[in-house]
Order: sequence, then structure tokens, then C-alpha cells
Amino acid sequence: MLGFLLRLLPFWVREPLLIAVGSVLGVRIMYLAVSDHDRVAAGIGMVFLVFTALRVYAVVRALRARRNPSPAVPAEGAAADAAAQPPVQAQPPVQAQVQVQAQGQGTPEKEPNAWGQALAAVAVFGALAAAVWLGPRMMPSDDNTPQPASCSDGEHEELPKAYKQTPRPVTGEELCKALNRPDLAKLLKTPGETATTASGTSNTAPLTDGKVAQPEAEVAFDTYTVNVSATYNELSTEQYVKLMRFGDEEDVKTLKVLGRPAVFSSDHTMKIEINLGSGGSGGPVEQGPLARTLSVALDRSDQGGYCEITVWSQSGTLPDDSVLLDIAEKVLPTVPERRVH
Repeated sequence: MLGFLLRLLPFWVREPLLIAVGSVLGVRIMYLAVSDHDRVAAGIGMVFLVFTALRVYAVVRALRARRNPSPAVPAEGAAADAAAQPPVQAQPPVQAQVQVQAQGQGTPEKEPNAWGQALAAVAVFGALAAAVWLGPRMMPSDDNTPQPASCSDGEHEELPKAYKQTPRPVTGEELCKALNRPDLAKLLKTPGETATTASGTSNTAPLTDGKVAQPEAEVAFDTYTVNVSATYNELSTEQYVKLMRFGDEEDVKTLKVLGRPAVFSSDHTMKIEINLGSGGSGGPVEQGPLARTLSVALDRSDQGGYCEITVWSQSGTLPDDSVLLDIAEKVLPTVPERRVH
């Protein structure tokens, strides 16, 4: 069916169309063959290119024939042919008139306009070029490179009442967008990695009857996992440090970050196993890998509330403290400071 339709097209439309299609397909297949080291694909691409070269040769010959039409029969040869033919008897006027009318009826039809065909060929070629240019943007890409994880859309999530305070606490979705930066892997000193998961939740602090907002966000890589949370309570960083030293936190170190009181601490994460089989029973809570946390006050005067940036890995290795400081300097400016009362 396609071949029949192509034969119906005028020469100056059909040939440029075949040349355009053959060249595009040939070049594309040859490119894929070279990148994939596929000899079969290279042979197919070569067939398309040879076919295109033959069509180009046919068009060139047609153009030369149009510009330089074949010369008429020489005069001497025409005279000799006329002498060799027997004399023609004179025809009556009526027969001559009929012959003239018959010759008029046999006049060849007017040749199609070459300029119109050329413009049609240019239009077809332009449409093909536009299809080739816009094709990769309209069609799904065959690139198998893993894309970074994106934060889930929490616009329709109903926030707890604690998030309706003034000033309004930051939400988990906002924290996730602030943490899931394009340069986060570089800040973690693992620039070749891509985020595998990214999430944010707008929770409330435990044992507060839902009155204290505690949003958090988490972005995981193959090497490290980063968690950022904000707690909007009345606990100052000085009081928080006293609780750390009273508890089991390790390597507690106070400092200033962005002009705010801050403290480094280390503690083990919790490992919980859940069996989704019959009965849905889970294993006991175990001690997970060691995590490093940087806690920073929500404001310079340390009136209460803090942000925590925690990093850990399944292997138990931890990055330098400078990594957490770099993350804090990029993420914390997106969290509004707590208003001083």
C-alpha cells in the first residue's frame, strides 16, 4: 500500500521524500550500530545509505536532463529520410482539415509545473526535519540513566492543627524540597551518586498531644542517608545539651552555626524488622548503625526550638563533621527563624 502511494506522487516530491527518509534512518541506525557495536545494525544502516545514494544519483540525472535536453535529429539526416520516403499525394481540403483536427486532439497535455513540485518537495523535507527535531522531545527517551528521586506532592495533605500557628512552621514537603538539592551528593563527598528515595512528613512531636509541630524530610543515597527535622517546642539548645550529656549521646561538641547555638552529637539508630507474612509479627527492636547529628537553634537568641541534620550509613561509616556543616549552611536558610517572644 505504501509503495503504491509513493508511485502516485510526482517525481520531484517522491524522490526528495525517499532521500530524506533514507538519510535520516541510515544515519540513525549507523549511530546506534557504532555505539552498540552491532554489525547487523551497521549492515542495515549501510543499505539505507546506499539506497539514498542511488536516489540522489537519479535526481541529479533528472536535473541534468531537464537543463540539457537531448538535441533534435540533424538536418542532413532528416533530409535523407525525407528523400527516401515515397512522395505523398495531395489530399483533398476536407481530409486535410480532418487531419489537422485529429492532430489538434492528439496534442500532449501540459507538463506539471516544476516550481510547484519543487516547493512541495521543500515542504515535505521541512516537515520531516521538524519531525526529526521534535521527535526526541515528544517521544519517551530510551535513556536508561536513573533519575534522581523527587519529593512527593503533599499539597492535598491535611496538616495538623500545630501547623496553623503564627508564625507557621515549615512543612515536611518544604523541608524535603530544601534538602533534596541537586548538589546534595556533592556535599556528601559522593558526587557520582543519585538520590534513590526522597520523602517529607508533617508530623507532631511525640508525647505532646499533637501541639508541637515536628516536620521531617529524608533523602537516601547508596552510601549515606540524610534526615532533616525541625522541632517547634520551647526547649533551648542549652537545655538540649544538658539532656544529651545526661543521656547516652556520644561525642557531644557545642559550636555556632549561622550565628546560632548548635551542638554535634552521635547516637545509634534503631533497627526494626517487620514480617509481612502470616500473622504480621515483627522482630525485636535492635540497635542500628551509628548516626551523626547536628542540632541548630531556630533563632540566634535561642528562645526555643531546633533543627536537626542527621547522617548515617548502613555500613556504619560517617562523613566528616564539615559535611553536616555544609548541608546546614545550604538547608537552614530555607527554614524561617522562630519569632522572639
